[in-house]
Amino acid sequence: MNIWLAIALTAVGCYAVKLLGLLVPAGVLERPLVQRLAALLPVALLAALTAQQTFGDGQQLVLDAKAAGLAAAGVALLLRAPFLVIIAAAVVVTAGVRAIG
Repeated sequence: MNIWLAIALTAVGCYAVKLLGLLVPAGVLERPLVQRLAALLPVALLAALTAQQTFGDGQQLVLDAKAAGLAAAGVALLLRAPFLVIIAAAVVVTAGVRAIG
């Protein structure tokens, strides 16, 4: 029963957050600081998620095949490769490092 209670509370919480977002006056959303934050916050959150998923393992920092794949993607990005090539480079390098190690 606790799982269903958690699901229900999560659904109500998500609805409340969405409702609060709709109740924000338009004047607040047009401020330059708010617009700048809205533009930069998703990038920062994605970078943090990528770093956590790449270098984190529970409570430890690890340096493994995922880090090599991320480095390969970074090099491909610096070389201005197309998106699919960047993903392919990361996948191939990660798989290669895992196969070797």
